[in-house]
Amino acid sequence: MEQEYKSGFITIVGRPNVGKSTLLNSIVGEKIAIISEKPQTTRNKVTAILTEDDSQMIFIDTPGIHKPKTKLGEYMMKVAEDTFSEVDVILFVVEANKPLGADENKIIEGFASIKTPVILIINKIDLVDKSVLLPLIERYSRLYGFRTAIPISAVNHDGIDLIKQQIKNMLPPGPQFFPDDMITDQPERQIVSEMIREKVLRYLSEEVPHGIAVEVMSMKKKDHSETVEILANIYCEKLSHKGIIIGKKGAMLKKIGSMARVDIERLFGSKVFLDLWVKVKKDWRNSDFLIKSFGYEYE
Repeated sequence: MEQEYKSGFITIVGRPNVGKSTLLNSIVGEKIAIISEKPQTTRNKVTAILTEDDSQMIFIDTPGIHKPKTKLGEYMMKVAEDTFSEVDVILFVVEANKPLGADENKIIEGFASIKTPVILIINKIDLVDKSVLLPLIERYSRLYGFRTAIPISAVNHDGIDLIKQQIKNMLPPGPQFFPDDMITDQPERQIVSEMIREKVLRYLSEEVPHGIAVEVMSMKKKDHSETVEILANIYCEKLSHKGIIIGKKGAMLKKIGSMARVDIERLFGSKVFLDLWVKVKKDWRNSDFLIKSFGYEYE
C-alpha cells in the first residue's frame, strides 16, 4: 500500500537567543533565518520549506517571546503567540545550559488553550554534561504534557534527523503546498535586508542593533551584465548611532557591506554591487507607520 503524502505547518517558539534560527537553518539545510548572539534577532515570521519524497514541512520561525517595551516589541509578541493555534506542530526550544525560568513558564501557559501537539527541544546539549538532561526534561514535563522531548545541538546538527522524523509522524495527510525547489516564501528584498541587518547585529555594540531597520530601496541588474545593483538604507534611532554604524572614515559601514555582499552573492549566484546609506529615524520602534513601512505588518 502506497504511503500517504503528508504536509503541514510547524512553528518554532522559545525565548530570545535559544537557537531557534540556527535550528531552522539546520533542518532545511539552507540559511533562511538570520543568526546572531544578540536577543530579538528575528522580528517577523520566517517561512522555510523542506520538501521530501513523502512530505512537505513548512516551518515558521517566530520572534523570541519576551516582555515588550516598545510597539515593535508588542508586534513581535503578537506574531509569536498567534502562530500557536494556526499550525500542526509546535517546537518549543529551550537551552540545556539554562534553568527553567519565568519566560519559559509564560510560553508554557500559552499552550494551555491549544490542542496543537508540542515537542520539547532541549538545545545546546554540547555545552552541558549529559547527566543534567533527564532532570531538566522531567522538570518541564511536570508543567505540560509534551508529545516528546528531544535533546539536540542545532549548531552541530545533532538530533536534527530525529526532529524531522517526529514531525513527519505528527503531520496530517495533505497536498504539496509549494514547488519542490522553493525553500522560502520570503520576497528577495526581505531576505537581502535581513542579511544586511545580520551583519549590523554581528559587528555593533549591544545598544545600537535593536534600533536598526534595513530597507532595500532598489534592486536591479546592471545593463548588459549579470551584476545585481542594490541600494539599501540602514535606519537607526539616534545621531550618535549613525556615527557608530558608519565608523571611522566609513570603516564599519564598509565592513558591514562587504560581509553582507558575500551572503547576497551566494543567494543570487551572481556578482552584487551593494550601496549602503545610514539614516536617522528617531524612535521608529514606537511609530505604527514606520513599523509597517519597514515590513513589520500588523494582521
